[in-house]
Amino acid sequence: MDSVPSAVAAPQRDLARRFTHVRGRSVQLAAPLSPEDALLQSMADASPAKWHLAHTTWFFERFVLASQPGYTPWDPAWDYLFNSYYKSLGPAHARPQRGLLSRPSLQRVHAYRQHVDEQVLARLRDGDLGSDALQHLQLGLQHEQQHQELLLTDIKHAFWCNPLQPPYREDLPIAVSALGTQGWVEQGERIVSIGASAWPQHAAFAYDNESPVHRVLLPAHAIAERPLSNAEYRAFIDVGGYRDPRWWLSEGWALREAEQWQHPLYWDDDLLREFTLGGWRELDPHAPVCHLSYYEADACARWAGARLPTEFEWEAAAASQPVEGHFADDDHLHPMAGQGDGLRQLFGDVWEWTSSAYGAYPGFRPFAGNLGEYNGKFMCGQWVLRGGSCATPRGHVRASYRNFFMPPARWQFSGLRLARDFS
Repeated sequence: MDSVPSAVAAPQRDLARRFTHVRGRSVQLAAPLSPEDALLQSMADASPAKWHLAHTTWFFERFVLASQPGYTPWDPAWDYLFNSYYKSLGPAHARPQRGLLSRPSLQRVHAYRQHVDEQVLARLRDGDLGSDALQHLQLGLQHEQQHQELLLTDIKHAFWCNPLQPPYREDLPIAVSALGTQGWVEQGERIVSIGASAWPQHAAFAYDNESPVHRVLLPAHAIAERPLSNAEYRAFIDVGGYRDPRWWLSEGWALREAEQWQHPLYWDDDLLREFTLGGWRELDPHAPVCHLSYYEADACARWAGARLPTEFEWEAAAASQPVEGHFADDDHLHPMAGQGDGLRQLFGDVWEWTSSAYGAYPGFRPFAGNLGEYNGKFMCGQWVLRGGSCATPRGHVRASYRNFFMPPARWQFSGLRLARDFS
C-alpha cells in the first residue's frame, strides 16, 4: 500500500482494508459448509452458497474490472452463470436452476474469488481505478453484505428441508434473556423528513431507493417500544389466530390454508422448539418472534387491536436512535431479547414488516447505467421491512435503509413491531 500515490493513498488504503474485510467475511461464513452443502438450493427464492460466492465476485469483475485497460475476464462463460437479473448486460442462468450448477466446483469458485480480489487490490494499490470504478467498488461491498445475509438465511432453509435437519454450526451460543417491558411511544401529528441524500452526489452511502429526502405528514400515532416476542405471538396462536379468518388478508388466508400454516416457519408443532442455525433449540419466549410472512405479521397486529407501522413512522422513530442491536458480527445468528426500557431494538435482531408497499419516493432517480436495475425495477407487489436482523452485518443498515420482500416470504429473519392510531 505504500506505493499508492499520496493524493489517493488514504481513501484507497481505507477502501482496500474494507474490501479485504468484507470479502474475507463471506469466505468465513461459507467455511462450515461442505462442497455438497454449498450446492443446495431448497426453493426458487433461495440460492446456493456457492452461487452467492461466485455472483458477488462477478459483480466486482463486471462492474469494476471489466472497464480497466488490459483486464482479461476469468472465464467469459461465467458471465452467463453468475449474472443475476441485469438484463442490460445479457442473459443469465435461470434463478430456480442455480442448484444444478455442479460445475464449476466450489474450489474453482474460490480460485475465482482470489483472482478478482488480487486484481482489485492491485489496482487500488496502483491508483488505477477512476471515480466510476471506485463508486462501483463501494456499491459492490454493500451488495456483498446483502448476500452474506442471504447466504445464512438460504442455508438455514436448506438444512431445515433436510430430514436430518443438521445445524449450520454446532458452536453457536445459546442466549439467556429476560423480557423487557413493553410500552408505547406516542407522537402527535407532524411533518418529518424521510430518506437519504442521493449517493454518490453526497458522501454518505445510501441505495438509490432511499432517496431523495422528502417531507411526509405523519398522523398522530403510537409505536411499540420493542418488537413482539415469541411468547406474545404464541398468545395469538393459542387463541386460534391461525384458524380465524377475521384477522387475515384474503390472499394471506388462502395461502395459510393452502400451505397449512399453524405457526411461524421453523417452529416445531409442539410450539416449544424452533430450528436455528445452531440446530433445534428450545424456543426462547422473550426473544423477538421471527420468520413471519407479511400476512402473519399483519394478522397478529390486527388481533392485538393494533397495526403495523408505516415505514415513515418507523423511520421517524429510528432517526433519533443509535444503530445498535444484535447483528451477525455478534456471532449468535439468532434474535435475542433486548434489555432496558423505552424505544429499543429498532436495529438488528429481526427485520420489521411495515404496512408500506415498496415504491418510489417522489423524485426517485435510479443509479446511472446498468446499475439502474439494482432496485427500481422491483417496485411492484413487495412490502418494506426496516431495521436489519441478527444475520445483517454490523454497519450495513441505517434509519433510511429499505429492505423489501414479497408478502409470503418467511425464510428471512422477519418479525414485527406494533403501532396504533390515536387522536
